[in-house]
Amino acid sequence: MSRILNKSGGYRKLYSFNLATIIHLGTIAFCKRFVPWQEDALGKVAGQMIGAARSGRINIAEGSERAGTSAETEIKLTDVARASLAELQNDLETWLAEREMIPWSVQDHERQRLSAVKIEPFDYGADVLHEYWTYLHRQRHRFDPWLASEDPATVANALIVLIERTTALLRRKMESQEESFVRDGGIREKMHKARTAAAAGAEGAPACPECGEPMRRRHSARGDFWGCSGYPECKATRAMERAP
Repeated sequence: MSRILNKSGGYRKLYSFNLATIIHLGTIAFCKRFVPWQEDALGKVAGQMIGAARSGRINIAEGSERAGTSAETEIKLTDVARASLAELQNDLETWLAEREMIPWSVQDHERQRLSAVKIEPFDYGADVLHEYWTYLHRQRHRFDPWLASEDPATVANALIVLIERTTALLRRKMESQEESFVRDGGIREKMHKARTAAAAGAEGAPACPECGEPMRRRHSARGDFWGCSGYPECKATRAMERAP
């Protein structure tokens, strides 16, 4: 039987989601510590940065949940997550520039140290929420030498490095999603294929001699015959055996 719904959910196992969660929490802490209300009386700077971080995290989760019924929506939400994190990165770069600071070079020792820190995978258990947040805080503390630093430039640069890592994961994920969509289609195509296969199977249809897809009973002025269910891409036909 054809599978109509894609696998969905399980976003807490995604490295991109877990890094985005660390970025979200790190951005909240950064704004509380280094974006004082005297410089941001209306809260716009902090609000925009925290909002972009939240959007990155939430859209990864929502895209994963929607994957089962809409490949198109999954791709769009993954792209929204990537764009939101890119917005946050630009805000952090601007914050540095306003203070005549520049992002770390790729050769910078601290950047290389941070880039070498990996997070562990999360495995679902019986007590998901408790186990997940225990896991997440443990992974988050791996980055304390940078995210908990007293130097605001170090924290901003660390967030930029984590954002770049996460957006790279999201770009690769989008490429995989697009390849899957081109190969397998969306839910409409899968439902059509499933209905076609079910109808053909119910009739005891043979396989197409050219492409292997099930054939369907078709009608013409000369009588019934087998036609490929992949029509119009495949136009193969086959004579139908007559009852003696």
